[in-house]
Amino acid sequence: MHFTRKGRFGVLFCLWLFLAGSACAQTWPAKPVRIVVAFSPGGVTDIIARTTAPKLAELWGQPVVVENRTGAGGSVGAMAVARAPADGYTLLVHSSGYALNTAINPTLPYDPRKDFVEVAPLASQPMVLVVGASGPASVAELVAAARQHPGQVSYGSAGIGSGAHFNSEKFRIAAGIEVLHVPYKGGAEAIQDTIAGRIGFTFNTVTLALPHIREARLRVLAVSSAQRSGLLPGTPTVAESGIPGFEYTFWNGLWAPAGTPPAVVQKISRDLARVVTAPDVRERLATLGAEPMSMPPEEFARFVRAEIADAARIARAAGIRLQ
Repeated sequence: MHFTRKGRFGVLFCLWLFLAGSACAQTWPAKPVRIVVAFSPGGVTDIIARTTAPKLAELWGQPVVVENRTGAGGSVGAMAVARAPADGYTLLVHSSGYALNTAINPTLPYDPRKDFVEVAPLASQPMVLVVGASGPASVAELVAAARQHPGQVSYGSAGIGSGAHFNSEKFRIAAGIEVLHVPYKGGAEAIQDTIAGRIGFTFNTVTLALPHIREARLRVLAVSSAQRSGLLPGTPTVAESGIPGFEYTFWNGLWAPAGTPPAVVQKISRDLARVVTAPDVRERLATLGAEPMSMPPEEFARFVRAEIADAARIARAAGIRLQ
């Protein structure tokens, strides 16, 4: 096979890129790695990040430092990572809010499609549909009440554009009902008003709702995932409750700044898959009602794009806009 001078240069350049990438992956990390969590300490996203970080440190032989950068629905933390050097030493842990923000906020201070590369998912967990202790006994009863009194049954969320907001609107659309949205500053406030009977229902995380369910202050009607939750095995899914095909999960993932060497991205992804599927980490996730997720970067990127498209569809149908 004959190569021109230009062709030989191209082949040598590609070979150099391959060898450089391989060498980079072999020597990375050579210093501490910083993981920026886009949400407050103590939440599910933060707990998952802090559960995996020590395990990654063991694999890499370098400290892995978790830093919380909160604000603007995760945008503050995302922006900090978008501006960081693309060398694999600053990573972002975000949630399904990454897709929701992309779908409804055209003025984000970063471009989610250009400023980041997807590395790997971490875990997913269902949201639970709960009512007050004296509320409807089933999803069918809740839907019937909403149909009988259009616009009078209310639901609470952790704010406009939150996962609970999208989950509830997806439920509303699928059930064909009209309900009133009452946004709160956080999920805990929505739960308290559900307990008090000031709102009709809320979708919330298992971790926030479970103590109140166990104390019979809340009645759980369904879980939003395709399968039942291990923490609530007797609770049906929304799909099992008469709304076929319904599914919504809260998930977490890891991103790196765009331009991070592909070999480093692949290494982080492989190592993270080992960590989240390890028995002790899986057990810790189970206490949160979460299941480990494992995808290579390319598959995770397709998953995120699909989540953005689904969020955009719900936003259009429900008229969800930032105010």
